[in-house]
This record gives sequence, structure tokens and C-alpha cells, in this order.
Amino acid sequence: MNRRIVVVGLGALVASGALGFAACSTGNAKATEPPPAAAVEISSAAVVEQPIARFVRATGTLMAEDQADVAAETAGRVVATPIERGSRIAEGGELARVVATETNAQLKEAEANAAQIEARLGLSSDAALDVNNVPEVQTAKASYELAQGEFNRIKSLLDQRVVSQSEYDQRRTQMEATRQQYEAAKNGAAQQYQSLQAARARVALARKAVSDTVVRAPFSGVVAERLVSVGDYVTKGMKVAVVVRVNPLRVMLTIPEQFVSTVSVGQPVDFEVDAYAGRRFTGTVKYISPALQADRRSLTVEAVVPNPGGDLKPGLFATARLEQSTKTPGLLVPSGAVQTAAGTSRVFVVMNDHVEERIVVTGQAVGDLVEIAKGLAPGEKVATSNLGKLNDGTKIKS
Repeated sequence: MNRRIVVVGLGALVASGALGFAACSTGNAKATEPPPAAAVEISSAAVVEQPIARFVRATGTLMAEDQADVAAETAGRVVATPIERGSRIAEGGELARVVATETNAQLKEAEANAAQIEARLGLSSDAALDVNNVPEVQTAKASYELAQGEFNRIKSLLDQRVVSQSEYDQRRTQMEATRQQYEAAKNGAAQQYQSLQAARARVALARKAVSDTVVRAPFSGVVAERLVSVGDYVTKGMKVAVVVRVNPLRVMLTIPEQFVSTVSVGQPVDFEVDAYAGRRFTGTVKYISPALQADRRSLTVEAVVPNPGGDLKPGLFATARLEQSTKTPGLLVPSGAVQTAAGTSRVFVVMNDHVEERIVVTGQAVGDLVEIAKGLAPGEKVATSNLGKLNDGTKIKS
């Protein structure tokens, strides 16, 4: 009898304990329940539809406008290299100099030969020939004129029968001989003048040989490579340096096949390079390939880019935009209304007293606005402030 009472007592105790625990748990749950979230105050902007300029996006590489592998034009030992890699150089600037002892001697010899013939002909340097001014011709001409005068006098005396026929024949023979000497002198002067022309040509070649001992830049630019040093022996045609023209530069772009009809000569291009993040450069389309690359189904386009400061370097990778000639409508919202994370863009659409989170697809930027290609409709409103406090369904202040 006593045992049963104890058991019942224990059961009642357990039951009362369970009821007490339940009561305590219910009381704690009510005590820790969070208060309703306060409404967030936001600013909003309407989705607007307006025509916007479309761009063709392309990638490419910057190249030098011109590049020359400058070679030596004469053989010899290098005695000077006044430039280094990366040096700016003007057109005609000295890249290297070859010893000129032999060529200088050849030039002096050629000039002496030409001067000797000029003195014989009585000519000044580079003067044209007048055979009657050549001393030998003048002498022969004087002899001929004297003999001709004597002959004319004898002929008149013969008519008067004062001189004999034999004397007349003798004077006529003398006159003919002096005439032939005169003609020979003129021919000899002409031959000597041709020799002078050959001598002058040898002088010009000798001067060029002297000039060729200095290797010069063919245009203004930058020295990309210097391939010889003082003491090296170079042969004719051996490359000495590489010069590139860096102002302007060219950017070679690859245009996808579907945008070929939108590209034309004179079209503006703007682009960015990784070396100058956030800085945009501009150029103009100047060359368009006549055919597509069959393996890529793309068109090669070259644009000329001013580079007066030399900031851009050949070989840089460029991401470019080419503006299309026609505008098409697009939906625009402030760029601050769009949040992008892990490649996914979202906005918060205002729906009466709350916001709705919506995934969108963005297009191109237009100033402070960004195009929404998919996910919004004209006239809807998007939140533009306190985006960090918003979630899908967050209450907002009207």
C-alpha cells in the first residue's frame, strides 16, 4: 500500500515538472520574439525608355605605324653608337658610324680627277660645256680663221692673175687642214666633257660612300633595338638597329561577322588598355580588310590613334568600342540602382509599401545611367538609396 503511494507521488511530480517546464518554455518564447522590422526610407527613380547609341565591342592589339630594320650600307668597323634602346630619335638622326678613312680617300681621289678635267676644259664645278670656250678649241678656231682669211686673199689675187695656181692650191690645203683640226678640237672637247661627267659621277658615288658610313634613322620615332656596339665589324646589308614610329599608332581590331555592315572608314573608335585602367583613348578607322578571316569569321579593321605623349606602347592589348550609325530604344536606370555580385546584377523594384528583389541583365552604360536589357518594364520604379538595408519584401516608407 505504501509502495503504490510512492509511485503515484513520483508520477505526479514528473507530470507537474513537465507542465512547469512547458510553461517556462512558452513564457521564454514570447519574451524573445523579435519586434517587427522598421520600414526603410529610400529614394527611387523611374525606368525610362529612350534611344541610345549602340556600340560594337572589339578587341585588338596596338602596333607601330611604321617599323624599319635599319641596315648598314657599307662595310667597316663601327666607331660610334650614340643611341640606346628606348631613345627617341629624329628623322636623319645618327644610329651608328662606321670608320670612313678609306671612303674619304676615295672621295679625294675622285674630286681630284674631276678637277683635272675641268681645268683642261676651262670649266668651273658643275658648269655646262661650251666647246668654243675650251682653250684647245679656241686655238684651233683661230688657226682655221687665219688660214681661211689667207685663202680668201689668195683667191682674189688668183682672179687678178697675181699669184700662181700652185700657191692657191697650197693655201686651200692649209685652210682645209686647219678646219679639220678645229673640228677635231671640238670633238676632243666633247669627249673630255663626257669623261668629266663620268668623273663627276664617281665623285657623287664617293660622297655617297662617305655618307653611308653614318647609319641614320629613316623617320622620327623610338629605337626599339640596337644590334651593334663599338668595335663590331659590319657588312653591307647587316641590320644595325630597329626604329619604330609611335605617333601615331595603329590598333588592329577584330570585328565579329554580324557587325561588319556597321563599320566604315572614318568611324570614331575609343578604347582602353590595362596599363591605364579607367583612361580612354580615341582613334579613327582608316583601313578595313577586303575579306573576312575564314577561320574566325571576323573582319580585321585598323584605326589610327594619336600618341603625342608616347604613353601607348606597341603590343598593348586594347578593348575598343565602335559607335553604330543608328540609335535604338533602351530601358535606362541610374547606375547606382544596380548591384552586381559574382556576375549577377539585381535591382529592388518599388511595389507600394515594399520592395521586390529582381535579377536583371544589363546592357551598355550611358553616362550615369545603365541599360537594362532584361528584367524591367517601362514605368517601373527602382530603389536608388539604402540598398544595403534592403532585401526581398523589405517594407519601405512611402
